[in-house]
Amino acid sequence: MGFCPEATTDWFQIYNGESKKQKSSPIVMANLAIPTIDLSPFFNNEDAENSKKRVKEIIRQACSEYGFFQVVNHGVPLDLLSRAMELSKAFFRFSDEEKLECNPNAGAPLPAGYSKQPEISPDKNEHILMFPPETGFNILPGNPPDFREAMEELFSYFTKAGQLVESIMNDSLGLPENFLKEYNNDRSWDFMVAMHYFPATESENNGITPHEDGNTVTFVVQDEAGGLEVCKNGEWIPVIPELGKIVVNLGDSIQVMTNKKFKSATHRVVRPKGRSRHSFAFFYNIQGDKWVEPLPQFAKEIGETAKYRGFFYKDYQALRMRNKTRPPARPEDAINITHYEISTS
Repeated sequence: MGFCPEATTDWFQIYNGESKKQKSSPIVMANLAIPTIDLSPFFNNEDAENSKKRVKEIIRQACSEYGFFQVVNHGVPLDLLSRAMELSKAFFRFSDEEKLECNPNAGAPLPAGYSKQPEISPDKNEHILMFPPETGFNILPGNPPDFREAMEELFSYFTKAGQLVESIMNDSLGLPENFLKEYNNDRSWDFMVAMHYFPATESENNGITPHEDGNTVTFVVQDEAGGLEVCKNGEWIPVIPELGKIVVNLGDSIQVMTNKKFKSATHRVVRPKGRSRHSFAFFYNIQGDKWVEPLPQFAKEIGETAKYRGFFYKDYQALRMRNKTRPPARPEDAINITHYEISTS
């Protein structure tokens, strides 16, 4: 599977005693490595408090150690996920001429609409990006006929899922009630991407190079082709797609805000041979003018040194976009969150 950085102790093994058959257990073994967490306690009242407490503890450990997990019973309708995926596949089967009718909107925080990675990019995909419908940034196709409706409905459900996971993280961190919600209360920079990866060639199979996301929380749904891999214990672990499961990974912003209490997940996409790969990624974001820095609850209030200097989120977003539009000659020269890290030496 290959080596990846940041090997850590495997906390997941402590849950080996949990039986898959125990319906009350909020975690089940999945893919032998990736924890899957049942969020149903947050949608019903049966034994809710004890179950919620258990889920929060497991998510806290997942966020502290690796920054990724999978969720089921997450509130996003499965039929909507399936319908949206089929419509996305139909759109990407159109000719380049038809797809280019959705040329990006340059006035958006990121290019909203259809884009294709330039030849010089190591990433090999095309995608269509959308912001919240009310922002007016979106350029969505009229064909397939139901594409816009499905994308907007899926966006709405992902937003609710983001708010739920944010609330769970808030409590897992011991923050005052609704602290993160009030800190991050502007949803105008959230965005969703429908992606199509081209089949691997004989010489290379990279879809997206190893990276961490810049936001707070990302949700990923991939089709049966798979290809998503996450870094765990120094190894690249494939995330096998399963119906109804959504991958959750944390981004750099929450790592900075928690002063590294929670971890930004390292991941990549490997393209399969002989077939395309399709996915959705929803980025629960920070508004561009928001100042991001270690929260005092995880730094000066507990006598710890801040591990990052502060920044405006839009500035960090611009640096990350430069990595894509003007890739450095050496991958190690790409800007990431270490650009803001405070040296302790």
